[in-house]
Amino acid sequence: MEKPYDLEIRTYLFAKSVRKLVYSFQKSIANIEDGKQLIRSSGSVAANYIESNEHVSDKDFDFRIKICRKEAKESLLWLKLLQNDFNNQYDIKLVELINEADELRKIFSAIVEKRKSK
Repeated sequence: MEKPYDLEIRTYLFAKSVRKLVYSFQKSIANIEDGKQLIRSSGSVAANYIESNEHVSDKDFDFRIKICRKEAKESLLWLKLLQNDFNNQYDIKLVELINEADELRKIFSAIVEKRKSK
């Protein structure tokens, strides 16, 4: 499936896909707690990207993009922790979301690096 070029849409779709997956998990203490953290971090990627587009200064933009990168990395952690025997029926979707979180992290890292060289 082709990914949207618009990062606002792409980060929104990432957060939405995370929620859909978390809602389908079996209830366990680990799934509930890790799922809550994952929902927060994935939503923060999208929310902070929107905030970066509405920046009031270059410093504000840089700060928000760094938060996007940080939250994408955090989402990676929670997704990887959710990859376990208890959730093995969701392996394909978890791998897709892990790959997307990593791609988003790389995109935000590239933006940070490019802006450093200005």
